[in-house]
Amino acid sequence: MSGEEEKFDSILLALAEKHRGGVPDFLHTMASFLRRKTDFYTGAKQSEWEKLLLDTFRKESALAMEAHAEKVKAREATQRIKEEKERVEREARQKEIDGNKICDISDEEAAAIIKEEEDKKRQQLLDKAGGAATENLDDISKPIEKVDDDSEKAEVGKLQPNAGNGCTLDKYMWTQTLQEVELKIPFNVTFALRARDLVVSIGKKTLKVGLKGQEPIIDGELSGEVKQEESVWVLQDSKTVLITLDKINKMNWWNRLVTTDPEISTRKINPEPSKLSDLDGETRSMVEKMMFDQRQKEMGLPTSDDRKKQDILEKFRQQHPEMDFSKCKFN
Repeated sequence: MSGEEEKFDSILLALAEKHRGGVPDFLHTMASFLRRKTDFYTGAKQSEWEKLLLDTFRKESALAMEAHAEKVKAREATQRIKEEKERVEREARQKEIDGNKICDISDEEAAAIIKEEEDKKRQQLLDKAGGAATENLDDISKPIEKVDDDSEKAEVGKLQPNAGNGCTLDKYMWTQTLQEVELKIPFNVTFALRARDLVVSIGKKTLKVGLKGQEPIIDGELSGEVKQEESVWVLQDSKTVLITLDKINKMNWWNRLVTTDPEISTRKINPEPSKLSDLDGETRSMVEKMMFDQRQKEMGLPTSDDRKKQDILEKFRQQHPEMDFSKCKFN
């Protein structure tokens, strides 16, 4: 733990001791302080401060679980070292009885032997793992076979978005909002995974996920850029990796997770009205305009800007009937 984290411990401990109701009362006091003495709740949109709280607690929870796992691991390692040393000493005493030379080993040597054996067993388990557990995913996304409108013919063959406006493939599934992408990768293992068993690398434009020593489940270029410092991953139930990617461009729907994935039909995406209502008036207008223009382009129809230009040109023609525009070409 860094000094920056510890410098308020004495104050916070003294404060916590005064709360007979334990953690709930302590958190209530902190939330009340933010309400009474700051603009935490009113200075930003609800979705923003809720996301800040959730991200903060997710981060601290992951650190706590990791620290706890290390303590358990250290305690178990100490016990194994003790048992291994006792076993070796018993064998040495037996050899002495049998007239053989006693061979004693140190705690460090015993620990090294145990670690080597554990690493071998762990890698054997990983080598036998079946990769992604497809049976833990919802229905796989299906291709669009037919459309009712001729203007949507280009959508035939693309995948139908899942309920979360993303895609469910045979090894993983993802959902999206305009702000972020949520990715779920279940692994087919018969043992509890640990963070050190996994390879998870989130770049600004790349993503790599898999088990150590195996071919990665995902290894490619993302459809859009993400904020690395705001993107996080957690291990759920010791078998499933959950990843949250924070989009940089929050005005665009992704048509695939990585460029090697099959494409989904963004025209079939149905953003929840409640999500649009969370946006301020200006941003909501921009998002609705963007979605309209995207649909128009896909149908080969004029965008809102094109329509505006056409309206201006038509008014000019009406104001100047003496002019001949029949041979004019307009872009």
